[in-house]
Amino acid sequence: MFQIASYETFQDGQVIFREGDNGDWLYIVMDGKVEITKEMGNRKIFIDVIIPGEILGELAYIDKKPRSATATARGITEIGVVDREFFDREFNSLSADFQKMFKMITFRMRKTTGKLLETLARQG
Repeated sequence: MFQIASYETFQDGQVIFREGDNGDWLYIVMDGKVEITKEMGNRKIFIDVIIPGEILGELAYIDKKPRSATATARGITEIGVVDREFFDREFNSLSADFQKMFKMITFRMRKTTGKLLETLARQG
């Protein structure tokens, strides 16, 4: 599947990346859990929990925009950092049409998530 460049271990509550950070890396959860949250005003809104075998950081990595949320370890968590050259090579081997499709999916996911979070913020 993915080639892992390195492994990092995070303690419970330790931030892996913050909303607004550059999205230079793609990660896979090897062990533990990662909570994804977003700040809306003065509220923290829960989005998801990522479990072993799942990836995170893919949106910012693909569309080269800042991180859309914060990722925090829940329990002791081991993360594999996907080798950037490997991923770039795989992504760049796709046709221009497929690359465009992935970028469009990323755009729509950001847009949909943003609308959902705005609705949640208004309700709270």
